Amino acid sequence: MSSTTYECDFLVIGSGIAGLTFALKVAQEGTVHIITKKAKAESNTNYAQGGIAAVWDPEDSFEQHIQDTLAAGAGLCHPDAVELIVRNGPERVNELMKWGVKFSTTPNGRLDLGREGGHRRNRIIHATDLTGREVERALLNSVKENKNIRIFENHMAVELITEHHLQNKQTRPKQQPIHCWGAYVLDVEADQVKTFLSRTVLLATGGCGHVYLHTTNPSIATGDGVAMAYRAGAWVGNLEFMQFHPTTLFYPGANSFLISEAVRGFGGILRNSEGEAFMANYHPMKDLASRDIVARAIDAELKRSGADCVYLDVTHLDPNEVKSHFPHIYEKCLELGLDITAQPIPVVPAAHYMCGGVVTNLRARTSICGLYAAGEVAFTGVHGANRLASNSLLEALVFGNIAAKDAKNYRRNVDVPRNQIPSWSTEGTFNAEEWVLVAHDRGEIQTLMWDYVGIVRSNLRLQRAERRVRLVAEEIEDFYKRTKITEGLLELRNLSCVAQLMIAASRFRRESRGLHYNTDYPEPDDRYWKHDTFIHRDLGIQIALPAKIVWDDE
Repeated sequence: MSSTTYECDFLVIGSGIAGLTFALKVAQEGTVHIITKKAKAESNTNYAQGGIAAVWDPEDSFEQHIQDTLAAGAGLCHPDAVELIVRNGPERVNELMKWGVKFSTTPNGRLDLGREGGHRRNRIIHATDLTGREVERALLNSVKENKNIRIFENHMAVELITEHHLQNKQTRPKQQPIHCWGAYVLDVEADQVKTFLSRTVLLATGGCGHVYLHTTNPSIATGDGVAMAYRAGAWVGNLEFMQFHPTTLFYPGANSFLISEAVRGFGGILRNSEGEAFMANYHPMKDLASRDIVARAIDAELKRSGADCVYLDVTHLDPNEVKSHFPHIYEKCLELGLDITAQPIPVVPAAHYMCGGVVTNLRARTSICGLYAAGEVAFTGVHGANRLASNSLLEALVFGNIAAKDAKNYRRNVDVPRNQIPSWSTEGTFNAEEWVLVAHDRGEIQTLMWDYVGIVRSNLRLQRAERRVRLVAEEIEDFYKRTKITEGLLELRNLSCVAQLMIAASRFRRESRGLHYNTDYPEPDDRYWKHDTFIHRDLGIQIALPAKIVWDDE
């Protein structure tokens, strides 16, 4: 082994809420390495404004939270997975508070419970409008105090290490599951690919919002985990269901900035360019309808009027209450010269959350032995065809904890074939200077996905997207094989892979359901399409009924 090989008991790829929860739990029994693309606090978790959905109010119940989740999921939620996260919610929230998370409280000291679209009860536990940042802060402080955990910042995973990389490959029966023993990782600052070996690996790489031109996600969200897992031979699923957040700030020259759904839960009203409160025309729950309905309603209003945006109006609410509940949103808008207590907020939809991902079972295991997934990168069956607001942090907490329990047992019974795993080879590659091509290809993919695989789709749009993205992806892959890798090239390769998978899943589903709306099939079809869409590198695309996912090793 080379001097740039690291070995641990548990390898975590990603530093959001799922990865940090897992790390803190497994560190009780072994060494943990966390690799993260940027600074350790840069994650989708850190940008989550709304909160964590959990049953806390005596007038609420597990059954109501379960039913709200199933209703939002449009028939594709896995009931056992939904029940699992809902019933574990209060315990996981209590654990966060023990780790030092300070949630917002009422004057009498109780947790201040908010409400968001799709929820029939107040159950959103939050830290003003910066819940993710507060959770990330507390978890990172706990990680910092743990001597068994080491974080590698500015490190980006290149590929997962499986049997395909062994120097002495043996013939393996096709039905025998493959194993993951770590990852090749690019040290961005040192410009060197290192080898990280581990008995168990957790993918916690977050989402893929930057497949699209407009997104609420941080720059790290380039679908790395889904792409790596797919290339390694894991099943991925339901990638046609990208959630577009209905309300991101529309302001010339400003980056996409999320206006939390909690603003509508607090009483905010969506108005079109004529000042009409239009959501009553689209759904009985009006402004509190689920995100897919609200996003399509806004899209329809924009196409009808030709306007650039709609408006989220809170000017009728108490100004001091607005500032108190949404201080971050208020200050951010004020920096741009927009006082939200006196002016309506211009908003448009943007890509926000991937409901599909790397397929896992109820133990957070993927179809590759030793490889776990949790958080937005994973497809657990919880979200179905549309995620209920604030269930994502809950899911990440619960499955991060479940993965830790299972991984602690798994790692005791496996050895890493250290002497058979080669170092990364750069033989035959060269240093390229044509990085303008990389930037151009990234923009081209994002524009194609936004125009053709967005909120509203059609057969023709998807066919065009498939042809054009495939051509770009082939050029990228050829460039990747001949060129010394960089972070930008790795992200571009992953984006092109995930874009193709999303298009394939979207073309396969010939109906409209939840977040997937195709004008050629405008209605849901429970007779033939009430199923998940699974894709495998070698086995292609298949359907699977929403049910418990069981791997051969159980």
